[in-house]
Amino acid sequence: METLPAAWLRPEACDVQDLARIVRMPASPSDFPFSSRLDRGVPLYDGGALRRRLQQAAVRQELMSEWVRVLGDGPGVLVLQGAFDDAAIVEAVTHRFHEFIDEERGKTGGGDHFARAGANDRVWNALEKLCMRDPELFARYYGNDLLALVCEAWLGPGYQMTSQVNRVNPGGAAQSPHRDYHLGFLTADAAARYPAHVHRLSPVLTLQGAVAHVDMPPESGPTLYLPHSHKYLPGYLVAAQPAFREVFEAHHVQLPLARGDAVFFNPALMHAAGHNRTAHVRRTANLLQVSSAFGRAMESVDRVRMCRALYPALQHLAAARRLDAPSIDCAIGCCAEGYAFPTDLDLDPPLGGLAPESQQALMRRALAELWSVERFEQALLAQAEKKRVH
Repeated sequence: METLPAAWLRPEACDVQDLARIVRMPASPSDFPFSSRLDRGVPLYDGGALRRRLQQAAVRQELMSEWVRVLGDGPGVLVLQGAFDDAAIVEAVTHRFHEFIDEERGKTGGGDHFARAGANDRVWNALEKLCMRDPELFARYYGNDLLALVCEAWLGPGYQMTSQVNRVNPGGAAQSPHRDYHLGFLTADAAARYPAHVHRLSPVLTLQGAVAHVDMPPESGPTLYLPHSHKYLPGYLVAAQPAFREVFEAHHVQLPLARGDAVFFNPALMHAAGHNRTAHVRRTANLLQVSSAFGRAMESVDRVRMCRALYPALQHLAAARRLDAPSIDCAIGCCAEGYAFPTDLDLDPPLGGLAPESQQALMRRALAELWSVERFEQALLAQAEKKRVH
């Protein structure tokens, strides 16, 4: 009789040799034809070259399929070199991030994931803060076709963008190896209470990313990754065990980044930020934690507030021809809610379809029909009221 897979995972049944075998899997450039080269098995993509190729309609689906292979069956991590082709936009957003850090220093408890308090400067919910401080800059920064494409490739449409700034100052210590949200934020005992199929599901509900806002040479401590480790199913249970950390130390790769590069990885990939051994580099990254429309995002984001700030900025950028329609669509995707539920179906019935209108759909319709700011705000608030718990 064929042995059925266990419905529950147990830490004591995990064998470190299973992980060691998985992470030794070889990779070939022929596996990822869109990549420019491989760095220790991790595919690197030339953002400028991709944008030129994406002008061909058939290329978009082929590239997304390749990224699904990289993130699912491949090494689990990819680098987009030159993801941002306008250095001035990155520099302007960096300036805003430093403003937030200066304003917030000492106002919060300084807590952080997987690193001691005080090792770095963290700005939570930088997405909303940037949108409210400078909505036009938000639109130009998040109106990025490559960021939108990799998010849609892994999560599908309607994904929920969140963003946290992490600035690791000179001397900032390394993180402990870990996996990420959802199950990665639980203790091993708590994660073991979830059946094995949830361990398989969790990684497809989120995508992790980071945009480099300064050049990050190896000595500045860019993130260390353990390629292929996301394919070790019980990995949420063992990240803290010394034997598994030894495998991480023996086989991890560290990927230097230039300002404007972006890295994306499967949330189940074991990884850890490195030690900043420089005397002068303040390693600044915009950490993107992107969630499926069907999942729960990590941060509470006031998307109504963001939409009210962004709408007139998008109108101005469109009228001035400073942002094209695809870029505007990308910016909306990072700002507004793309999923119509939950809602009060008595007040918000699915007229003309299977679901009510989403916040993103409302915003796109308003821009297409040239609504005034006042009309859009009234419709936005009326929509939000229907979804509110009464």
